[in-house]
Amino acid sequence: MWPWLLLVSLVWAVGWLVRDGRALPSVSDKHVFITGCDSGFGNLLARRLAQRGFRVLAACLTPQGAEALGRACPALRTVLLDVTRPDSVRRAAEWVRGQVGDRGLFGLVNNAGVANPIGPTEWMAADDYRRVLAVNAVGAIEVTLELLPLLKRARGRVVNTSSVLGRLSANGGGYCVSKYCIEAFSDSLRRDMYHFGVKVSIVEPGFFKTAVTNLESIEASLQQLWDRLAPETRLSYGEEFFHKYLKVQRFIMTMLCDADLSKVTRCMEHALSARHPRTRYSAGWDAKLLWLPASYLPAFIVDFTLATILPKPAHRVR
Repeated sequence: MWPWLLLVSLVWAVGWLVRDGRALPSVSDKHVFITGCDSGFGNLLARRLAQRGFRVLAACLTPQGAEALGRACPALRTVLLDVTRPDSVRRAAEWVRGQVGDRGLFGLVNNAGVANPIGPTEWMAADDYRRVLAVNAVGAIEVTLELLPLLKRARGRVVNTSSVLGRLSANGGGYCVSKYCIEAFSDSLRRDMYHFGVKVSIVEPGFFKTAVTNLESIEASLQQLWDRLAPETRLSYGEEFFHKYLKVQRFIMTMLCDADLSKVTRCMEHALSARHPRTRYSAGWDAKLLWLPASYLPAFIVDFTLATILPKPAHRVR
């Protein structure tokens, strides 16, 4: 029996690899709209897709970002977009409609994102969550809804940038919450669009060196959170907790963060250029070997491990 199981497994694996490697015959007539192209994944993806012949429509938050990207890659076109402002989203969507015409939009990459503030949940205010969710979740949803008719017309693809922290919440703040939201939105959208031929993929990167994971901004954000805490709350944690928490963040950002952003953009490229894009992509060694396996473990094991790694408050309620 075992030889037959091995044979079936081998045939399945070879078949999957062949199917996964099949690419679209041509991409030169396909428009792709990417958000968050000032830097990081979006910037690199826009340039790579333009080099491959896609008609890239790159959305940047700042005029400086749009100008720099346009100089670096004249083949693509840029537009300003603040995903937190409905009027900005509507203007960008109208611009996209003018660019694609009757062909429709083949690809949408929801990449714009922010992370700060992150830290212990008790240190947060409701507005801290709102600011992050406005970009990472609500912004992505609003952009998708505005462009969905164009995507249906082209039987196109939606690629949503999530995170391994959308599988396993390792810290407080709006970032993990927003990525869980993107996971749920992507799943429901994929099923709703099944009969319209629109494919939806989720890219779940591990830790990479981008503006989102900039150590200086993370430390500054944590300092602001700490400084605004009520005296009794600060006393319950203690100064030593704060400094140890900073050390943990430094360790994570220096030891786990990968500088090779192409590991993520290659996943996005495959989702846009393959005949059969995958539902989920994991990018980075830590995503594959650490975070995703941990997300399948019993919760009490993960809780114990993270609680052991993170510093302990000075005054714990017993």
